[in-house]
Amino acid sequence: AAQHAAADGYVALGDSYSSGVGSGSYISSSGDCKRSTKSHPYLWAAAHSPSTFDFTACSGARTGDVLSGQLGPLGSGTGLVSISIGGNDAGFGDTMTTCVLQSDSSCLSRIATAEAYVDSTLPGKLDGVYSAISDKAPNAHVVVIGYPRFYKLGTTCIGLSETKRTAINKASDHLNTVIAQRAAAHGFTFGDVRTTFTGHELCSGSPWLHSVNWLNIGESYHPTAAGQSGGYLPVLNGAA
Repeated sequence: AAQHAAADGYVALGDSYSSGVGSGSYISSSGDCKRSTKSHPYLWAAAHSPSTFDFTACSGARTGDVLSGQLGPLGSGTGLVSISIGGNDAGFGDTMTTCVLQSDSSCLSRIATAEAYVDSTLPGKLDGVYSAISDKAPNAHVVVIGYPRFYKLGTTCIGLSETKRTAINKASDHLNTVIAQRAAAHGFTFGDVRTTFTGHELCSGSPWLHSVNWLNIGESYHPTAAGQSGGYLPVLNGAA
């Protein structure tokens, strides 16, 4: 399938996990979208030389942003589309900040709110994006990439209780489950990065994720360059 995709255009959609926030080497013209030359879409394009490569993923994107501003490059010549989306809709960044700064009970309450959104509202938002992709790029193989589990459990971890870490990981699993279900309903392939990130979570010996950094809050919980090349790229390679 990868050979077939190389003969056609590749379009990379989505949020900061696709644009490469946290991996540095941002393309200056991408501005606040923070598209990185060390992101998995850029690395895939460099390795496979698709006929065209359009990189519209953008930091902070929600499903509505994909619909309103990212789908322009899609067309009949698009052979491969990759996308990570849904985390910002569910308020994951705010949830993580709450969990770091506040009590176990506040953290669990904020997670419950996010999970209720993931159950009630996110499926319809994902359907809207996925349907638009199919409409605009009818020949494309679409890879929907999920999110990592953020914490390794059973280790010493400054500032976060085992209760919080367990709840955050369960919330990530829940988000991935819903995304995978909706992707499958549209005939898309789900790329699960939880396997490749195992042993590289926060609080592990060799994390591929940035911990909370108050000087650069935008990179917190995002993959490092090693996370993009070692965690995301193999999943895209296997699914494309």
